[in-house]
Amino acid sequence: MDHNVRRAITEGLKRRGVDVLTALEAGAHRLPDAVLLDRAGELGRLLVTEDSDFMAEAAERQRRGADFAGVVYARQDLPVRLCVEDLELIAKVGEREDFAGRVTYLPLR
Repeated sequence: MDHNVRRAITEGLKRRGVDVLTALEAGAHRLPDAVLLDRAGELGRLLVTEDSDFMAEAAERQRRGADFAGVVYARQDLPVRLCVEDLELIAKVGEREDFAGRVTYLPLR
């Protein structure tokens, strides 16, 4: 989780048994977006964010054909419940290769 993701989303996922690692917990909350995205890939994790700046970084990587683990973007005006439900679905049934090199936008429906 990028440090911009609302705490209620992170806590809701953890209560549902989803393995969540925040940028703060990883000691990466001060890293630039590009480095944070690289770090997520090194850990084999999707990067979840509510920060639209990540869209530019992901788009640039897609343009260059550069690998990255994937970004899940949720607008800050989406209800917490909806974000938690969609992220739980991604975590529990999604496969890493489904998201590699892609941006997934919430809500999924």
